Amino acid sequence: QVQFVESGGGLVQPGGSLRLSCAVSGRVLSIFTINWYRQAPGKQRELVASISPDGNTNYADSEKGRFTISRDTAKNTVYLQMNSLKPEDTAVYYCNKGGLPWSWGQGTQVTVSS
Repeated sequence: QVQFVESGGGLVQPGGSLRLSCAVSGRVLSIFTINWYRQAPGKQRELVASISPDGNTNYADSEKGRFTISRDTAKNTVYLQMNSLKPEDTAVYYCNKGGLPWSWGQGTQVTVSS
């Protein structure tokens, strides 16, 4: 089964930037949409951004203009560049296939705080 390994999270001040990475174990980026999700404490997991097999991208309204999803198919890796971070972006960030998800990785913690 395909596995996801997220990395790149950390503690950042408001207005700062982070780049998250999602290493995918199989060569599926050209077959399936890959999404970034996040889950804040006490809240449901929510979709942040997605990238389709042909490279089309979509974002949640609150992330448009601040976040950029991209991929490197040769490295089987999907990235999430996050700029102008806000405290409300604090969450554990996960990646997974669009539609019915595969097994979830451990996620990467992003904390935005002064």
